[in-house]
Amino acid sequence: MPCVGDWLNSPLSIVQGIFAQNVPHSDWEKKVTEYFKEKLKENNATNWVPSLNDVPVHYLKPNSLVKFRCMVQDMFDPEFYMGVYETVDPNTNARVLHFGKYRDVAECGPQQEIDLNSSQTVTLERQTFYCVPVPGESAWVKEISFLTELVLNAVTYISASQARVSPSTSYTPSRHKRSYEEDEDMDLHPSKQKEQHMGNSCCSGSDIHGCVEPKRLETEASVGHHVISPNCSPPLDLNFPLPGEKGPACLVKVYESWESFKVNDVLEVFGVLSVDPVLSIVNSEERDSSTLDPMECMDTAEEQRVHSPPASLVPRIHVILAQKLQHINPLLPACLNEEESKTCEFVSNFMSELSPVRAELLGFLTHALLGDSLAAEYLILHLISTVYARRDVLPLGKFTVNLSGCPRNSAFTEHLYRLIQQLVPASYHLRMSIESMNHSRFIPHKDYTANRLVSGLLQLASNTSLVIDETQLEQGQLDTAGVHNVTALGNLITWQKVDYDFNYHRMEFPCNINVLITSEGRSLLPSDCQVHLQPQIIPPNMEEYMSSLLTAVLPSVLNKFRIYLSLLRLLDYSISDEVTKAVEEDFVEMRKNDPESVTADDLHKMLLVARFLSLSAGQTTLSRERWLRAKQLEALRKARLQQQKCVNGNEL
Repeated sequence: MPCVGDWLNSPLSIVQGIFAQNVPHSDWEKKVTEYFKEKLKENNATNWVPSLNDVPVHYLKPNSLVKFRCMVQDMFDPEFYMGVYETVDPNTNARVLHFGKYRDVAECGPQQEIDLNSSQTVTLERQTFYCVPVPGESAWVKEISFLTELVLNAVTYISASQARVSPSTSYTPSRHKRSYEEDEDMDLHPSKQKEQHMGNSCCSGSDIHGCVEPKRLETEASVGHHVISPNCSPPLDLNFPLPGEKGPACLVKVYESWESFKVNDVLEVFGVLSVDPVLSIVNSEERDSSTLDPMECMDTAEEQRVHSPPASLVPRIHVILAQKLQHINPLLPACLNEEESKTCEFVSNFMSELSPVRAELLGFLTHALLGDSLAAEYLILHLISTVYARRDVLPLGKFTVNLSGCPRNSAFTEHLYRLIQQLVPASYHLRMSIESMNHSRFIPHKDYTANRLVSGLLQLASNTSLVIDETQLEQGQLDTAGVHNVTALGNLITWQKVDYDFNYHRMEFPCNINVLITSEGRSLLPSDCQVHLQPQIIPPNMEEYMSSLLTAVLPSVLNKFRIYLSLLRLLDYSISDEVTKAVEEDFVEMRKNDPESVTADDLHKMLLVARFLSLSAGQTTLSRERWLRAKQLEALRKARLQQQKCVNGNEL
């Protein structure tokens, strides 16, 4: 394996070299981006980069290059920082230019201090995203990603070394706060800072006894007017959307094209890891300070705590390169994000063996659904469905399935979800009960005190599989919160959107969530397709039966299932004019034969089924054969519902 160079272990030294060679020209930043982009294009180079998803932050070297697969949970206010600043040696009057990009704290050499009045100083702007691991990310995604990097990565992770104290290079616009230069051993003796509001110079060299005037260099971390002791403050809420989530939350600092990213986007970022202890020390000092002018402390203590958490808990990543991810399946190649995906060798090879993979998956799901092959067909169609376009407010391609007739007391849905969890990259099991509806927070809302978006269960990444279990629902009374939560679920299913609560108004956030509802009778929630389960076998031990299904599947076959479901979501699809005309004529004929029961909604549903049937067979255009098969499946499904209605004497 090629030896990893300084670009991975010490990216700031590479940036320094490019900066020194190109100053005073303004294109040095572009050259930095191009340099790292070329490095990461090398064979397997992205797998050499340590991932915060896999490696605990305390095992990573500070200021090294890292990557992070994440979802943008919130966007903070933009902040200004010193893009270029000048230091001066008071003894020799020698001046040196430094870059402030990709840094939280300014650096200067021994016997130097920052000249804030220098004409060379350049103030720039950057955006901060609060990012969390992808909600509901499956364990197999993490495991495969980690194993891939373990095989290819020869990097030895080095524990963080103590960093010397330097003032921050950034501040938030319109919010004036201050910090003070501290003694160089502040990080070793934090208590000293509470006795000193004026310290030595910003330099990080040997002890400097000559004091200088304190400078307002730190304005990114806000100062609360009231005293808040870290020992007394409540534990930091990392604001994960789903309960029980693990992994780091990060403050991701973006320097270019941040307007192309939005809340809930899934990103992979490559950048400089910043866990400088000074961030925690300065922020703690500012929270404890009660001597500052209240007019300068426009942030609340809670906002300061949320926006500037300890770097050991919420590390910072200064982004050099970032990209949106179409998928998070580590078994698929990155070429699927590019135009070359149509000619990608991996895709071509897999498509050539698609039929046997589909047949095996159908058999696997048939057993999972207790021998019901029709329900298994519809489950495959559901799992490859995705919103491919929006016409006005109508999302096209959504295919919410209500699987009715599910056994109530056998934990069937729980075990079915575990199987689905092994197939899809991200999922969540929502157990629908009166208590969960009344007490859970489904809708994200704005906390204006902390100036952050508080997450909810429905803040999910695109293509997440949401399995809603209605079999646990019992009689009871929904309170106001419960009614709002049920309404939010209905809007998610019908319109593929969630209305986030900003107190004074609601803001629509479009989404693309695959919803599967399991129920005894017809679901209380809307759906695109109801399939009544007809078990052919009733296993005496449901848990043992479902577990044996997974055990019997070879890992290589399971991986093929995972590739199959993720890949087919990304394929284009079209209907030729000739087939469109044939479908229209066929529908007219169906209306003539049965004008009361065949509606426009039936046509839309059959076209959806035909679309996903074609894609499930690897066909990107609709054929006459697939159209007839879609009609057949719909006829079988509707006949089963009618039969069950006659048996029960009421509608499911």
